[in-house]
Amino acid sequence: MIRSAICGIGSALPKKKMLNSELEGIVETSDAWIVQRTGIRQRYIAGKDETTVSLGAAAAQAALDNAGLTVADIDCIILATATPNHTFPASAVEIQNALGMSHGFAFDVQAVCSGFIFAMTTADLYLKGGMAKRILVIGAETFSRILDWNDRSTCVLFGDGAGAVVLEAVENQSGNNSDRGILACKQRSDGAFVDKLYVDGGPSTTQTTGHLRMEGREVFKHAVGMITDVVDDCFSATGISPSELDWFVPHQANKRIIDASAKKLGIADEKVVITVDQHGNTSAASVPLALAVAVKDGRIKKGDLVMLEAMGGGFTWGAILIRW
Repeated sequence: MIRSAICGIGSALPKKKMLNSELEGIVETSDAWIVQRTGIRQRYIAGKDETTVSLGAAAAQAALDNAGLTVADIDCIILATATPNHTFPASAVEIQNALGMSHGFAFDVQAVCSGFIFAMTTADLYLKGGMAKRILVIGAETFSRILDWNDRSTCVLFGDGAGAVVLEAVENQSGNNSDRGILACKQRSDGAFVDKLYVDGGPSTTQTTGHLRMEGREVFKHAVGMITDVVDDCFSATGISPSELDWFVPHQANKRIIDASAKKLGIADEKVVITVDQHGNTSAASVPLALAVAVKDGRIKKGDLVMLEAMGGGFTWGAILIRW
């Protein structure tokens, strides 16, 4: 049986760190207000010379280095982003070029904050189908470029960054849950909620980029139920229980959502990886950035059972259960 296993991981953050205190001079807010309602203490903001492509390429190279591989070993690049460098071509193609890779193929996936989960699932299918041996899966965003810095309800929440993994097809002998690699993937979407979290621009409608708009209370109201729904489906598909899980790596949007989801799922607090305080909401980069932190500091180790989940505008949501 072929499983898709992570053999390398990397991340990249902009040079500029923005503390909550700096936002007090931009909009009517306070560090205490932001921390109490979101858990965010800081985020990173891309400079003029930093883009989704440059951050994504840096994270991808870090993942290759971590895996002990070069671009010659990669067959495909899948980039999850809602903030591409251009309307077209796909920013994945630009990352491919930045890495010095001229073989294989590259494309973008757009599912906003769920993008990395959707990209990983797509890569898993390519690997299991024999169309590739190794795939670079990247989540990279520069959400600061689409924020309305006069809207205190949204501009305090988001940051920029990138995370990447090398996903590799591996032969497993047992064919059960002890195998290394992806054990289950679940994805959902419902376009009825477009007006709850969206960008008010687009090439086909306004010929502009637009700004991010969000009905925060509505998003929160739906988030916990949708997140726990797909996570439970992953547990059901594998017969694994929440108590067997080693680590829960959720989308880093809001600590209150993370806490409520973990509680509903019966996952102990000490098993939850939280980086929202350091990065803010980095959309498609959120999950791989959190993964990279937990791998680097030694929490996530070989053989661990890890649950990934995310929910994004539209709405989209998904989960992946993986044996590290």
